[in-house]
Amino acid sequence: MKKKTESELHLAKLRAVVAYHQLKYHTEDSPEISDQAYDALVRELMMLEEKLEGQVSHVSQAVGGSVSAAFTKVKHQVRQWSFDNVFNYEELLGWEERLYRYLDKEGFLATDIAYVAEHKIDGLKLVMEYKAGQLVRALTRGDGEVGEDVTHTARMIDSLPQTLKYSVDLLCVGEVWMGQMEFAALNDRQQKNGEAIFANPRNAAAGSLRQLDPKVAKERSLSLFVYDVDVFEERDANLAAPATQFEELALLKKLGLPINPYSKLCHTLDEVQVYYEEWKLKSETLPYGVDGIVLKANDIRVQHAAGYTAKAPRFGIAYKFPALETTTVVEAIDLQVGRTGVVTPVAHLRAVVVDGSTVTRATLHNEDQIARLDVRVGDTIIIRKAGDVIPEVVSVVKELRPLKTAPYRFPEKVLACGGDGSIERVPGTAAYRCVSLDSDFLRRQKMYYFVSKNALNMDGVGPRIIDTLLEHMLITDVVDLFTLTSEDLYSLPGFKQKAADNVVAAIAAARTVPLARLLIGLGIEHVGEETARLLAKHLRTVVAVQTAKEEGLLAIDGIGEIVAAAILSWQKNPHEQDLLRRLLQYINITNDEAVSSTKLEGKSFVFTGSLITLSRDEASELVRAHGGMVSSAVSKKTAYVVAGTDPGSKLNDAKKHEVTVLSEEEFKALVA
Repeated sequence: MKKKTESELHLAKLRAVVAYHQLKYHTEDSPEISDQAYDALVRELMMLEEKLEGQVSHVSQAVGGSVSAAFTKVKHQVRQWSFDNVFNYEELLGWEERLYRYLDKEGFLATDIAYVAEHKIDGLKLVMEYKAGQLVRALTRGDGEVGEDVTHTARMIDSLPQTLKYSVDLLCVGEVWMGQMEFAALNDRQQKNGEAIFANPRNAAAGSLRQLDPKVAKERSLSLFVYDVDVFEERDANLAAPATQFEELALLKKLGLPINPYSKLCHTLDEVQVYYEEWKLKSETLPYGVDGIVLKANDIRVQHAAGYTAKAPRFGIAYKFPALETTTVVEAIDLQVGRTGVVTPVAHLRAVVVDGSTVTRATLHNEDQIARLDVRVGDTIIIRKAGDVIPEVVSVVKELRPLKTAPYRFPEKVLACGGDGSIERVPGTAAYRCVSLDSDFLRRQKMYYFVSKNALNMDGVGPRIIDTLLEHMLITDVVDLFTLTSEDLYSLPGFKQKAADNVVAAIAAARTVPLARLLIGLGIEHVGEETARLLAKHLRTVVAVQTAKEEGLLAIDGIGEIVAAAILSWQKNPHEQDLLRRLLQYINITNDEAVSSTKLEGKSFVFTGSLITLSRDEASELVRAHGGMVSSAVSKKTAYVVAGTDPGSKLNDAKKHEVTVLSEEEFKALVA
């Protein structure tokens, strides 16, 4: 018997993993991973099947789940399908090209196909049958061929009419969903009653519809949108059968069925993209979950000519919003040394797109996190992009772990730590740091930070120039920058007179520096931009910062014990105090932390996405000018999240913590 290759073994494991998560999602309504991570596994499975076997399997092409024995099984009058997915505009163009080619092959002349675009609602598919205008049956999708009879619970959906406005025969399809507020209230009740909470609104809607007791579904306030007509017989109603998808929606509305109000007829894919971008931005404002849009060819004749594959209609596609979670493979684990000597493990990843950008690294935080996750080189992992920072590892798909992988062990030495390279665990924490803080690597990192935009902002004096100055022994620390002359720089490689003059001018401009920027540049541990501004606002002078006592620091709202301890440690460090003493010979310190009003006093703001009329720095300054604070992360203490275009996961964090979300215009009105 031929021995299986490593790729063939991985394929078998992957197929089993996908089948398991299909069961958890479709049949048991208890998903263990996000829809986005599941989508990524299915895509990998399809690609690997095509590569190794030349065809896809029933697992990757599964439409739904198996039918529960608790419900009556009913064969669908019309086969039910799920849509294939695309994840960017290039893939969307490729889908349209394939559609045109197939229609041409079938002899159907199609030019300028129009599309109906609708929200892809995260719910449960429901197939409803009416006879002479009366609801007689409602089925789940099941496996696409056979569904479950859930008429008893479907009748509990307030928006589903028992009687249509016209006495027609109708087989129609819709999506059952649970609103975000209803979902939160349900989980609150579940928790108070000591019962399991639901993972997401889709899970809750499916679990509610597939109840034996209809009262449970009634209590959970389900909603419905109907979007498709499978069979229509007008009887004596004098209603014309729809010739287009858009007419189908109009017919459903005329019959009294609830349709989504945001569908749009698009004549080109450019119009589709505009619709997609609009709802990618606004989807978080909707009462229901949306993870993309659905396109269908508008002309019913085109739909019939295009037909179906084994799994999906050729005439339609689901265009997914950028995933915040996905899967990839750990190719290496390295230790990264920060400017304060803290050692952080970082996973180097097989390149993958998350939230619209290509990701090749993810933070592993610390040794304890690696042990908790048991992440190893070669593992398939689920990563999540947390706002605008480096993504983090959520979990390991251990079923896909290659043979002979070894647990990761922290080394005892790290080259970037200098000296003997030793590292030590910080007492009382899970973090490691360099034993010696005098390595060349750390010195350079601190100098890069000192001249950076958020610190002394020496425009044009970046890491490359710092490295050149160090290598030619023109400087040994940041104080030496202020002693440089243009003549010192003329002889350096790549420096002409204008470049040298520009460097010296940028350094000269930084001689007058606000206290907050100086504190940032000094690189005091745990003192970032916002903390530096708090210190400048309350202590006013650098001498006051040097002499502040613990009780005085803790009295400042926003300064905690960890930050206070770091400042006290800095005060006692002779090297740091000598550096500051020498710096003060060359710089003039100002304090521009005065506020024009106190109407935002004590309120914390978080910004996400791109603002149109303001830069992020300008918006932050407006907050501080009125006494407010700016933070990089959303918490229960956050007063407002300001959302621009293409917001990140901070919007989800705002919803989780019930924080008010402002548009750019609402924010400008607040600070006016």
